[in-house]
Amino acid sequence: MIEPMRVIVVDDHYLVREGTRRLLESSGVVDVVATLPDALQLDEAVTHLRPDSVIVDIRMPPGHQMEGIDAAHQIRATHPGVGVVVLSQHASPLYAFELFKKGTAGLAYLLKDRVGDLDELLRALREVTSGGSVVDPVVVEGLLGREQSSRGTLLGELSVREREVLQAMAEGRSNAAIAQGLFLSKSAVEKHINAIFAKLALPADEHATHRRVAAVLTFLRARGVEN
Repeated sequence: MIEPMRVIVVDDHYLVREGTRRLLESSGVVDVVATLPDALQLDEAVTHLRPDSVIVDIRMPPGHQMEGIDAAHQIRATHPGVGVVVLSQHASPLYAFELFKKGTAGLAYLLKDRVGDLDELLRALREVTSGGSVVDPVVVEGLLGREQSSRGTLLGELSVREREVLQAMAEGRSNAAIAQGLFLSKSAVEKHINAIFAKLALPADEHATHRRVAAVLTFLRARGVEN
């Protein structure tokens, strides 16, 4: 029998965190081991409860700024085996960049609308638990659309098909799923992915999982958005 994923849910709104807990536990594959109203006791809870992953709201008390992102960075630094899904109401790629600027492994950035999509939420949890990364498709579309008319950027070097593959990669799709969705062979998908990595100048010695989401975020660094 497969052990359920152990998850902690953090949100300052009671109805949101309780609703998320019930939704996840209704799947039969998740055990919500704790719910918290803020991130102040999160590190202690992770230490004692040893969850597989944490779902955290991006804005929480006391400042309602980016406490969720700060908590994600702390968890990944002190508990690298624990994945973190950050939920946000903001589709701006700037927030996604802030989350991933220290590394992409074990992190997901999803819009809060995804809370109602159990399959999508479970997929993100599985990805971060296994060390993968996920960026919400709406955010990815914004990234790609924003660069569509730009010249001289890294993404401007990609072909239309490579952009399609890149979007699917950032959504956390496997090579097999990308091949099926775009009606390509697996070898063709691998060829496109290698071309994307080369055009975005991603180092060949970096872990493949990290490169997939880093490919989407590279152009932000190139444009100096972090400033």
